[in-house]
Amino acid sequence: MKFFIDSAKLDEIDKAYRCYGIDGITTNPRHIQNSGKTFIEAITDIANWLKENKLEGMDKFPVSVEINPHLDNADDMVKEAKKISKLSPNFVIKIPCNLEGLKAAKRLEEEGIRTNVTLVFSPSQAIQAARIGAKFVSPFVGWKEANGEDAREYMEIISNIYHVKGYKTEIIGAAIRTGREIALMTELDIDIITCGLAVLEDAFIHPYTKQGLEIFCNAWDNTKGN
Repeated sequence: MKFFIDSAKLDEIDKAYRCYGIDGITTNPRHIQNSGKTFIEAITDIANWLKENKLEGMDKFPVSVEINPHLDNADDMVKEAKKISKLSPNFVIKIPCNLEGLKAAKRLEEEGIRTNVTLVFSPSQAIQAARIGAKFVSPFVGWKEANGEDAREYMEIISNIYHVKGYKTEIIGAAIRTGREIALMTELDIDIITCGLAVLEDAFIHPYTKQGLEIFCNAWDNTKGN
């Protein structure tokens, strides 16, 4: 399983790469807003960071960049996607899973521009993303859970369908918000999880680890000869 960082903040991205060995980046308009930069500034900075860390290359370190969400026809989506993709060979274009978006994603993949079909909330949406040959599909997990739905069933169905049909599209468990969801995605053999830095770090923490360390420190300090 691969881990991506869901962020457009360079300090978070750099820490996640150096400390936790992340394999890629996913961004969206909210992450761009939180970076405090303009869209172009944010993605250009990421492209430069890739160069500085010798991660530049189509298959090295994918970075999903979302097109303007206001675009509502395939022609405009394709036009903007081509502009964005020229900024870095690592960039994968995030396209919404609606009728126009799927049309655009199909055209882009046929022209050699990788896509990530996003805002997926059902197995049938995920099937179509695979049928058109998208590089990635992003079914949202945390949003489903927050709405009172159990994300296990729909993610398990997607995973099973992809394996049975032999689809090449990689599944990204998106909007991951807890360590439990990370474990669930691993159990279901999802290809990739993406989450924020805080979620990633919280998943490494358990109160018993801290308690156990305190017990062992106390024992060490009270052992003869120490």
